[in-house]
Amino acid sequence: MKWLPFLCFMLITLKCFSQEKTVAGIVFEKENKERVASVSIHNITTNISVYNNLKGEFKILARAGDVLIFTRQDYKPDTVKILNNDALAIYMVRLAIQLHEVTVHDTLLSPEKRLEATKNDYTKIYGSLAYRDMLSTPSSGGAGLSIDALWNSISRSGRNAEHLRQIIQSDYEQNVIDYRFNRTYVGNITGLKDAKLTEFMNRYRPGYFITKTASEYEFVSMIRANYKRFTRFPHRQQYNLQPLISK
Repeated sequence: MKWLPFLCFMLITLKCFSQEKTVAGIVFEKENKERVASVSIHNITTNISVYNNLKGEFKILARAGDVLIFTRQDYKPDTVKILNNDALAIYMVRLAIQLHEVTVHDTLLSPEKRLEATKNDYTKIYGSLAYRDMLSTPSSGGAGLSIDALWNSISRSGRNAEHLRQIIQSDYEQNVIDYRFNRTYVGNITGLKDAKLTEFMNRYRPGYFITKTASEYEFVSMIRANYKRFTRFPHRQQYNLQPLISK
């Protein structure tokens, strides 16, 4: 009779052990259905924990009624209650949205590249008509008179070419200013936006020389100093000459 309690204990233990089986499964990412590795699977009923493998697969001791919690960094925890010993497919949700890889190409040409492209478009005025030295060196040695330069100095096409070159140079200088003194750059320094930013940039637009030669420190200091003047005199008017009216 003294063996009866021990036998009862053994029968209960064997019965419980027979009910506890291995539950297997795979962990996926819900968004793209890719397998997720390094996921912690914790059976809060039995306090058993395991990690899945690099293929997202896992096995853990569990029986019907046990609760499993799946956790991984950058993912929302997922809780599953075991109903039977069928294989599980777990779909975890990322905490942050994963963006697709995007390649950004620089489509905004620098002023120097734009000037080079313009010169390529107007090869004639930067070719023979662009030859401005009156003196040339003939094959026999010494200094001779350049026919191209002489023609440029007296011909209408030469004067037109020179005028167009001046326009292109002026446009290049303004592009240099716009490239460095741009809205994003100035806005980040001053904190101004929209109409106030436009007003500030129009009022304190730098010249070509300072834009080209100033260091980064000097340029930022200039903008900040002008911003202080701008906030001190916010309603200061610009006294510009009225445009001529052609009749």
